[in-house]
Amino acid sequence: MDSIDEAIIRCVLRDARATYAEIGKVAGLSPSAAKRRLDRLVATGAIRGFSALVDPQALAWHTEAFVEIYCKGNPTPAQLSKALEDIPEVIEACTVSGAADAMLYMLARDIPHLEQAIQRVRSTAPVDRTESAIVLSRLLTRPRL
Repeated sequence: MDSIDEAIIRCVLRDARATYAEIGKVAGLSPSAAKRRLDRLVATGAIRGFSALVDPQALAWHTEAFVEIYCKGNPTPAQLSKALEDIPEVIEACTVSGAADAMLYMLARDIPHLEQAIQRVRSTAPVDRTESAIVLSRLLTRPRL
């Protein structure tokens, strides 16, 4: 990975729909060279995909929460992932160090919807209990690298 690849990545992080001409301008390449470099970054797995960042307000899902999961026994990360994958309100899930086994980022329409979703999380086989923190306001959001 060189500085040109890094410029391309920064460009598509800002706007995944940037044209090859726009990417090339940022990276100092022609549009066709920018396409080849971007295709190579995708082929090597440096860029794993492109996605849309949807404003939760547009979906009318206004309630965000971070939920710590404490498990029964010692489930593998794959088992925990499998248990959570059918709960659409779970936007992100990570294993973490510390007392909790995992941390979830959840999104819901409102508190009753969030409560129902957390109950579904609690009813999965490996989960013993949860602790939740509801987001009051967002202070900073950056694109992911």
